[in-house]
Amino acid sequence: MNHLARAHKVFDIELQALKAVRAQLDPSFSAAVEILVESLKQRGKIIVVGVGKSGNVGHKIAATFTSTGSTSVVLHTVDALHGDLGLVNDGDVVLALSYSGASEELLNLLPSLKRFSVKIIALTGALRSTLAKYSDVVLNIKVPREACPFNLAPTSSTTAMLVMGDALAMAVVQARGFGEKDYAKHHPSGAIGRALLLTIRDIMRSGERNAVAGEQLTVKEALFLMVRAKSGSVAVINKRGKLTGVFTDGDLRRRIAEESREGAALAATLASVMTRHPVCVRDDALAVEALKIFNQRNIDDLIVVNSRHQPVGLIDLQDLPKLKLV
Repeated sequence: MNHLARAHKVFDIELQALKAVRAQLDPSFSAAVEILVESLKQRGKIIVVGVGKSGNVGHKIAATFTSTGSTSVVLHTVDALHGDLGLVNDGDVVLALSYSGASEELLNLLPSLKRFSVKIIALTGALRSTLAKYSDVVLNIKVPREACPFNLAPTSSTTAMLVMGDALAMAVVQARGFGEKDYAKHHPSGAIGRALLLTIRDIMRSGERNAVAGEQLTVKEALFLMVRAKSGSVAVINKRGKLTGVFTDGDLRRRIAEESREGAALAATLASVMTRHPVCVRDDALAVEALKIFNQRNIDDLIVVNSRHQPVGLIDLQDLPKLKLV
């Protein structure tokens, strides 16, 4: 078997494993989510324990919970018996990871954990194991086989464990009403945080950098405004100052190409050549809304309007890399 064929085989086996674990989901999952939500509501935390590969997966699961507003820590099974049990408080929830349900280090820790008033949720492939018997809720992650040629190295089973952890975290996010603004508070650095914390008003061009013209101005007059603003477009307004259209340098090129009489394109009024009902965004929206619009629409400039639908700013697609939003 060549390398590419082996890769396809691994993907196939692990995809089948995930489908099998998905089919095994039952009301125990809902019970686990309710336990987690209730603990977090009472200022409890999620304590993740696991050994070996399960412990590695546990670090990622804990990180996912924490980044989505659910306080989570990893408790090393050996260090816990030498003082780190101080991390545990009554009301916490223990997420115990062991595919076999028989990891010696983890089983040695369970009696000590049971001395606290905590709930234990097990992620295991062995429903009759000692871990399962010690647990309040058991989530079945049993897979048909590992992707290892010898069916030994944890592969499909660790993938299933990781996805089950993701499913728990996302279900808790939904149950707790954790939203984009909450997510931004936990990710102040990087493009995601900036896009979710900044508003359109923070990133738009305004004042002299925002070209605005009345409907009766000529194209030539509008071009002077665009040059002064160093902008590729001008927002067109009616007599009440409300946005009615947009005219871009692309519109000008097309107009000149279509016009037979020299100078006629420049003499035309904006009302006769503008694009009506342009795409726009409110100035009090989050910056992420601009990203969504640019991704969905084939435009280079996005007009910003206030609550009275008056153009107050402009976002140029070329500005986004400088703002580190993309």
